[in-house]
Formats: sequence, C-alpha cells, structure tokens
Amino acid sequence: MPVSAAVAADLVDLTRLFAGYLAFYQVLRAETEIAAFLRQRLQRGDSQLLIARDERGAAQGFVQLYPFHSSLALEPAWLLSDLYVDESARRAGVGAALMNAARAHAEASGACGLQLETAKTNLAGQRLYERLGYVRDEQFLTYWLALRG
Repeated sequence: MPVSAAVAADLVDLTRLFAGYLAFYQVLRAETEIAAFLRQRLQRGDSQLLIARDERGAAQGFVQLYPFHSSLALEPAWLLSDLYVDESARRAGVGAALMNAARAHAEASGACGLQLETAKTNLAGQRLYERLGYVRDEQFLTYWLALRG
C-alpha cells in the first residue's frame, strides 16, 4: 500500500480519517473545525502529514509528525503526534506502513529519533510500536497543563 506526503487534494480524506482518530480518543469536533486545522497544517507546512491508500486509491490511514529539537541530544527530532488507521483497514499492515514511512521521513531529515505517546489503554498500538523497535520510556513522565477551560 502506498504511503505518500499529503497534499491539499487529500483534505477531504484526511478530514474523515482525522474525525475517526478523534472519535477513538472520545473527542468530538465538527468536520469544519477538523478541515480548518488540517488545511492550516498543509498550508503552513508546520507538520508532516503522510497518508496511506489502497491499490484503488481509497484512504486507509494517516500519520502526522511535528518537528522539534531534542535538548538532551542537541539534535533535531520528530514528534509522532497522530496515527490512525480506518477500522476497515486494520490488521492489514497499514499502521506498520505508516510508522515505517514516518521513520524513513525522520531518517531522511537527519533526525536523531521519533517520539510518541499513546493512551495507556491502546494496547494494539503499543504492540505495534514495540514490534517496530520503539522503547517505552521508564525514566520520564509526561505532564500537561491546560491553559483553557
């Protein structure tokens, strides 16, 4: 299954997939909000969106990466912020293909690594990440400070 960098023409498919991603995490948003968010990412180029399609061209999943700098490594890195595979395409290697494409993108950019976080209950995702060589961080905890209600 081909994985490619998303472009503006992918916005409708990305919006549908992103809505599924948010629903997985029980966050409901209007499609207009989702489309506006994704359109900004594509226009500004402040993230890297990759989309997977089947042989017929149907969108099956996406991954979104954000660049950052690792202060401890003193090198650039990527945050793998979002990964989603449509329910109809699960267990067919789409998630692994997207993760491998994210890795290839990070390596090609000279990054020192990829960082991700997932829900404690996302056991299928955790198995995928560990199968692909990701190591659970046992040294650092993640915290969040909400700045709006």
